[in-house]
Amino acid sequence: MRIFTASLATETNTFSPMYTDLVSFYQSFYAPPGQHPVTPTLCSAPLVACREYAQQHSAVEVIEGTCAWAEPGGLLNRLSYEHLRDEILMQLEAAMPVQLVVLGLHGAMVAQGYDDCEGDFLSRIRAIVGPQAVIGATLDPHSHLTDLRLASADLLIAFKEFPHLDFMARARELVYLAVAAARGDIKPVMSCFDCRMIDVLPTSHEPMKSFIEKICQLEQDHQALSISVIHGFMAGDVPDMGSKLLVITNNDAKQGEALARQLGLELFSYRGQTLPQFYDIATALDQAEQLQGTLVLADVWDNPGGGVAGDGTLILHQMIKRQLQQVAVGTIWDPMAVKLCFAAGEGAEIELRFGGKSCATAGAPIDKTVRVLRLKADAQQEFADSLVPMGDCALISFDGIEVILNSNRCQSFDPSLFRALGIEPSHYKLLLIKSTNHFYQGFAPLASHIIYVDAGAPYPSDPTRNVYKKLSRPVWPIVASPFD
Repeated sequence: MRIFTASLATETNTFSPMYTDLVSFYQSFYAPPGQHPVTPTLCSAPLVACREYAQQHSAVEVIEGTCAWAEPGGLLNRLSYEHLRDEILMQLEAAMPVQLVVLGLHGAMVAQGYDDCEGDFLSRIRAIVGPQAVIGATLDPHSHLTDLRLASADLLIAFKEFPHLDFMARARELVYLAVAAARGDIKPVMSCFDCRMIDVLPTSHEPMKSFIEKICQLEQDHQALSISVIHGFMAGDVPDMGSKLLVITNNDAKQGEALARQLGLELFSYRGQTLPQFYDIATALDQAEQLQGTLVLADVWDNPGGGVAGDGTLILHQMIKRQLQQVAVGTIWDPMAVKLCFAAGEGAEIELRFGGKSCATAGAPIDKTVRVLRLKADAQQEFADSLVPMGDCALISFDGIEVILNSNRCQSFDPSLFRALGIEPSHYKLLLIKSTNHFYQGFAPLASHIIYVDAGAPYPSDPTRNVYKKLSRPVWPIVASPFD
């Protein structure tokens, strides 16, 4: 059995000014054939799972294609998308014949002229391999599920957890089911239900925690081969934006459709109830001043993982105004400020302007006399089984506050981002990070309290105010009763 595997992924915030191009992929993650590291990344885990499977089964040959990932950002340059797409398609053509194509995708990639990049990619792969080959892919749950993708692939499996700590488990599941399908042991049939809603659905909190446990139990009871919750991505203005429920059965479309509808309506019943309590900046800082221990303040809407810059200063300005001490900030994206710090050197005291440069809603830049405490080239943080590049980083200090400036946009996944710059996070009173929920598993064990801070910008977090031009159907909360 010959398996071709590759990955092409990014998450596109169509409202973001941070446009994405080839350089964005090269800076984040780009591995041509044979050069993928041993460790997986969030969206290239299927390649590592294929390697594992081939090591255990001598009759399997894996042909590796390019794996490319760009940090979430704005609209992808058309020529950049077509270049990477065609690079992988040419590799697939050279590898023919293959019985299996196993891909790592995201599901929310949008390029100039392509509202459905993954659908376009999958349909072109189908044209190359023909109707008999099995095509499977992993998806991020923050994706858009289209008819073209469902028609072009045999297996689409989304991460169940948000945060996405199960990406290797889902990749292994995909390979197992895809091989079984190629051998004729199963005949996967995908059934999809449109939940007609868009919300933020963290699975580390109720009710989503129990909902995912229920789905896993249904799989264990053989009610379905696989069940995926497509959360949707509200910052993507495309026709199919919104939550969907995907059920894969073994040649039982009737069962799949019934189960997808049942679970989809249950998910719809949770709308507006899934988020932990978010606080405005003043209320969050009032709480922080009263509580004891190490507090984690999550700046949920300046999250580079949602495609914004991660250079917002709205919360930090208020911390400075209140003269808060023992504060560590990880991170603020500012490549120019990092360059200035590297030029000055460790131990230097310099006048520095940093942050607040990407857009008008990110907050004003901060001007301070800072000490450059530490410089680290090519710093990394951990996330589950993967390593996430932060680029060159500078740790600066002023007024009892320490800030990590980074050159590669990335959200705050894990306390290792602080340790990479010599900071022990448990020694600080306040840790200000930029993430919606991916941080939770890493930071919860060391935090006495976690406070979710809604600074109101810059992520387009209110669907009722987002100006969608392409949305094709009524979706809650834009429409109160979208099924009417």
